[in-house]
Amino acid sequence: MTELQSAYFNSEIGWIKITASENGIRKLEFEESGTPNKKIVNPYLKECLKELGEYFEGKRKNFTVKLDREGTKFQQRVWTYLLTIPFGKTTSYMNIAKALGDEKSVRAVGTANGQNNIAIIIPCHRVIGSNGSLTGYAYGVWRKDWLLKHENEYSGADKQLEIF
Repeated sequence: MTELQSAYFNSEIGWIKITASENGIRKLEFEESGTPNKKIVNPYLKECLKELGEYFEGKRKNFTVKLDREGTKFQQRVWTYLLTIPFGKTTSYMNIAKALGDEKSVRAVGTANGQNNIAIIIPCHRVIGSNGSLTGYAYGVWRKDWLLKHENEYSGADKQLEIF
């Protein structure tokens, strides 16, 4: 059985609870409150805290911390695709469905996107509606908007919500 350990990061958009196994980061989710971190022994938690700090400072565009993702084969395919969306760019659910070879799977792509439990690192916030709207986000559309504006500010992009 895998032993899980957690740590908290206090960001501009709320507390982030990070959970890791001995194989990598398992979850990264927003919570209403956090707890000061005690001695952190898990190396993935330490690395994730460092990388999140750099991300929120605008110094990190790509995460390198090892992930320990759990999901179906289809979810894994969607999440792997999400990892290819460049910092400061967005794509649509339809574009992902097409890239995965089945535009009829657009709803399933949306469901898999919503079931991503490693927020920010697997950038589900970079997926928007085909019409450019900021469709749902499990942690609040206001956070999605903030994350996209943050990335746009540090990406050097000429326009907000540039499509990938």
